[in-house]
Amino acid sequence: MQGRRETTEGEAEPAGPPLMLRAAPLLVLAAGLVLAYGLGWHRYVTLGWLADQREMLLDMVAHYPLRSGSLFFLVYAAVVALSVPAASVLTIFAGFLFGWLAGGVIVVIAATAGSCLLFAGARTVFGDVLRRRAGPFLNRFSAGFSRNAFSYLLVLRLAPVFPFFVVNIAPAFFAVSLRTFALATVVGIIPGTFVFTWLGCGFEEAIGDAAGHGRTLHLSDFLTPKLTLAFMALALIAALPLLVQFAREKRQTVGDRDKD
Repeated sequence: MQGRRETTEGEAEPAGPPLMLRAAPLLVLAAGLVLAYGLGWHRYVTLGWLADQREMLLDMVAHYPLRSGSLFFLVYAAVVALSVPAASVLTIFAGFLFGWLAGGVIVVIAATAGSCLLFAGARTVFGDVLRRRAGPFLNRFSAGFSRNAFSYLLVLRLAPVFPFFVVNIAPAFFAVSLRTFALATVVGIIPGTFVFTWLGCGFEEAIGDAAGHGRTLHLSDFLTPKLTLAFMALALIAALPLLVQFAREKRQTVGDRDKD
């Protein structure tokens, strides 16, 4: 019968919403990304543009702190939800405009909100696809990921080798709840966020140093090998519970095999 499907036991159950309806949130985000790039809005979230406009922006924050903070929040959440690669730049500038503490709080909340929007849209579209087409290996991996979702996500958030938008979308392929995703995002981005907002407090010095060497300011001016190693160490610490559990399960599997 149309509009219904058979379960494994032969019982009919209501079919889910049409694919186009489920894909609507993700399509809206994709359309927003195309529109943003088409209108050139991405140029307004670069270090160069922000550095040129810093006096005007600082004056705006001084006169309208609440409005400025709210607008920055909306822009940051939209940038994350649309997967525009500018989160690190905006995090640094949040520290410059609002201070490392207030700027960090704004960024954590905005980044979590934008990430959850993207994750929810991707999960609606991709979740059923994986469940229908995943093979035995992916099913086992999905079960393990779902069982330790918070730990896995925490490692992905802390490790600097994974792009932010990839970590927002990847969990959508597995049975990860929105609550777990949001909690792991908040906890996982706090260290990096406050480090970057703290770096933003030295934005003027970085501009002066770059100008003194006759070059434009780049994000790499704020990223040092020591900072990268610090994030890798945090990710390794977060991964320890997973490694211990894996070792225990491996030992138990070997023990069961020896008994047989």
